[in-house]
Amino acid sequence: RILRQIRGESPIVPEKNKSGSLAIGGTLPPYNFEYTFDNFIVGNSNKFAHAACWAVADKPNNTDYNPLFIYGPSGLGKTHLLYAITNEIKKKNPNANIIYIKSEDFTNQLIESIKQGAMPLFKNKYRSCDALLIDDIQFIADKVSTQEEFFHTVNALFEDRKQIILTSDRPPREIKTLEERLKTRFEW
Repeated sequence: RILRQIRGESPIVPEKNKSGSLAIGGTLPPYNFEYTFDNFIVGNSNKFAHAACWAVADKPNNTDYNPLFIYGPSGLGKTHLLYAITNEIKKKNPNANIIYIKSEDFTNQLIESIKQGAMPLFKNKYRSCDALLIDDIQFIADKVSTQEEFFHTVNALFEDRKQIILTSDRPPREIKTLEERLKTRFEW
């Protein structure tokens, strides 16, 4: 079960802890130490994204790149860059609370938390991290509850000067059923 959580395959499932109250599991982020800036292949199509990601990894919470929204077709290295950022931040600050998650898993964890009455735990997990990295954010389109919760999470993190990094296969304006207020935040 822990290995599945490390790989990001299990949604957060509220569980009873020793005191009998609900606790959200699945807190181990799926780091992939093979993906670094050193082995990222920089080309014309991704050099700006690489430079922006390196700037974020070097100085998280840099207001010039917060939130950082990386978009492009599949196969150009967006996920590699997310892992590289995670690894670099962890190298400089091993105690940094970084959450890397796919948007589908974020949605699944939200649904489970609502079902289990564990929304305070869910909110605390995502709003207390130092950096939130969400891969394939375009998949929250059409999911009203997920967009609502994500909007408030982004605002809370931004106000606390925490880093937000998102990837998508298209720019925010082209994500058809994404709420306008999220498109605006993503385009910051």
